[in-house]
Amino acid sequence: MTSRAMTLAGLFLLLLTPGTGGSQVPGTDGAGDHGGPHGLDGHGANATNKAFPVLSFDYKHVQMPFEISLWVLLASLMKLGFHLIPRLSSIVPESCLLIVVGLLVGGLIRVVGEDPPILGSQLFFLCLLPPIILDAGYFLPIRPFTENVGTILMFAVVGTLWNAFFVGGLLYGVCQLEGTHLGRVDLMACLLFGSIISAVDPVAVLAVFEEIHINELLHILVFGESLLNDAVTVVLYHLFEEFAAAGGVTIKDVFLGIVCFLVVALGGILVGAIYGVLAAFTSRFTSHTRVIEPLFVFLYSYMAYLSAEVFHLSGIMALIACGAVMRPYVEANISHKSHTTIKYFLKMWSSVSETLIFIFLGVSTVAGQHHWNWTFVICTVILCLVARVLGVVGLTFMINKFRIVKLTTKDQFIIAYGGLRGAIAFSLGYLLDKVHFPMRDMFLTAIITVIFFTVFVQGMTIRPLVDLLAVKKKQETKRSINEEIHTQFLDHLLTGIEDICGHYGHHHWKDKLNRFNKKYVKKCLIAGERSKEPQLIAFYHKMEMKQAIELVESGGGVKIPSAMPSTVSMQNIQPKKPTERALPQLSKSREEEIRKILRTNLQKTRQRLRSYNRHTLVADPYEDGWNDMFLKRRRVMELGKKLNNYLTVPAPAPDSPTMARARLASDPQAWSIKPKSDSIPTIQVDLASPQSPDSVNMAEEEEGLMMKAPSSSADQKERKRDKEDGVEQQRLARCLSDPGPSAEDDEDEPFLP
Repeated sequence: MTSRAMTLAGLFLLLLTPGTGGSQVPGTDGAGDHGGPHGLDGHGANATNKAFPVLSFDYKHVQMPFEISLWVLLASLMKLGFHLIPRLSSIVPESCLLIVVGLLVGGLIRVVGEDPPILGSQLFFLCLLPPIILDAGYFLPIRPFTENVGTILMFAVVGTLWNAFFVGGLLYGVCQLEGTHLGRVDLMACLLFGSIISAVDPVAVLAVFEEIHINELLHILVFGESLLNDAVTVVLYHLFEEFAAAGGVTIKDVFLGIVCFLVVALGGILVGAIYGVLAAFTSRFTSHTRVIEPLFVFLYSYMAYLSAEVFHLSGIMALIACGAVMRPYVEANISHKSHTTIKYFLKMWSSVSETLIFIFLGVSTVAGQHHWNWTFVICTVILCLVARVLGVVGLTFMINKFRIVKLTTKDQFIIAYGGLRGAIAFSLGYLLDKVHFPMRDMFLTAIITVIFFTVFVQGMTIRPLVDLLAVKKKQETKRSINEEIHTQFLDHLLTGIEDICGHYGHHHWKDKLNRFNKKYVKKCLIAGERSKEPQLIAFYHKMEMKQAIELVESGGGVKIPSAMPSTVSMQNIQPKKPTERALPQLSKSREEEIRKILRTNLQKTRQRLRSYNRHTLVADPYEDGWNDMFLKRRRVMELGKKLNNYLTVPAPAPDSPTMARARLASDPQAWSIKPKSDSIPTIQVDLASPQSPDSVNMAEEEEGLMMKAPSSSADQKERKRDKEDGVEQQRLARCLSDPGPSAEDDEDEPFLP
């Protein structure tokens, strides 16, 4: 330690002492010193040491980061100044003003004598475009997008193919006309140019549509088309580029082009989904390191984009899939501070990138080499408008046959008028090889003209047209628990209706996906008890947190006492102990009496009907439970009708022989029987013995009773038969009029037979 301290002290004295000799201090260049490299003068006599430089200038050392920071600062100041003038922002879109600023900056750089920077393809595709697409994919409204995905795919795939071939084919016909001086442009070059200029740009659409606050349906249709047509544009671009270099097209090449489109689109979605799952799984273990949670979201998303670009897949599709897949699981794992960081950083990053893109467009317009051809440029603008209108009208005519909510004429006009072109078309045109495409400068000039026409003319006039046509605008309303409950109820109801009808629509598959997500995916990607939390409870917690934060940010005139714990932070809320309600104490006898009353009076069913469940729904529920119940009710009604035909008064019980003798002795006339014939009617009564009533014959006359001798055996048999018939009739009458056993005697028997 002593030798090191002495060495440092000696070096310090050497720097402070100008007269001492020695080596030159590193970092000095000997400026102002007449000596040689070792501090000697021209004569080599006395060694002099150069003074320590107080201030130096080295711009090349920080040129690149300084210029990038200066560009970002300039773009942010322009954006700030734009919003400080509300009158200007209500008339001119922000993108138009930024392009004008870029034109002024590029012209100023050209006047100074420097070469303005050009928006290169590497800078655009690798640095400026990913933040904008990630912001759009991460905060993509999933429900409107999935409900209209069929319409979006029709506009994105079929509409882009129609625009590319329509514009490219007619431009080739225009180039073949005499006097246009475009004979060198072949068919493949025209189709390639048509594929570049036909794609709707998501950056331009976002910049214009967010300012006019168009309704959610039109916004998701146009913006979804601009996101999904990237796969078609990439495939057509590489396909026609290869065909132009090869010089011929075969049927096999066309078939491979179709396969390539599927690979590019589905491959990009697969790559993005894989990285989204990895990001969600990684966020499960970040509970102890909250600081780096936003970093994983940005890195995994950017890696998904780069991995897709490595294989020439759709990087835009990869970013959209990655953001949409990881968002619900990442937000369930990360803290609220990390969620706020991700939200505002993405918004800030995408806003700066969008501003730089439009400024660079203006600068590149001044800096680039242009070849102006009036015929080609004017025909390009007109054909782009005509192709867009015809494509939207034709596709909407077919789409409305399958949509429940039809697209009106106003909607079709806004969709056609909102097909803006932007920096993606310019960057793809800038990538063209001048060897294979000698008319590259003319293509770039036509692309810039179409961009300026769509951004300035259509972008500036779309707001007045929306107000003039009274197109429905977006309503800024906050979602409520009531809306969430009714939305989930309608989803379950529509799913049940589809199951009953046997029609497997998107509600059925959405329900299948939700069940798979709750049963398997959430358990793997969400940590803790949040994986088992119902969707409605999760939405309630999210909305409660959002309202608390808005209350704190706005002030709201509410002052929370310092002595009381904060009720805003969900972590400081202590769960209250539930108050126990005192239940009334019942005695055992009283409980048994209540049970007996319930058992006696409640209806007892023989078989419990199967409860309704849309997941275990049988083919025809009326065949087992409902038919059984209807048959029981029908039998009860028929039995009631039969009972109405009989007397409801109970029949008297048959008297015993002793009671019969007593009644006969007291009132003989009550037992008289009208004669069936002229013969004297007789009644068999045994006054001596009740066991043998046939031993005595009595006949009734006007004077009273008279005894007769026993009749013959045939008469006895006939009277016995009549007696048995009377007993049977008495039994039947008693059976039909009997009210049945009491409920206590038949307590466990079924209610219906």
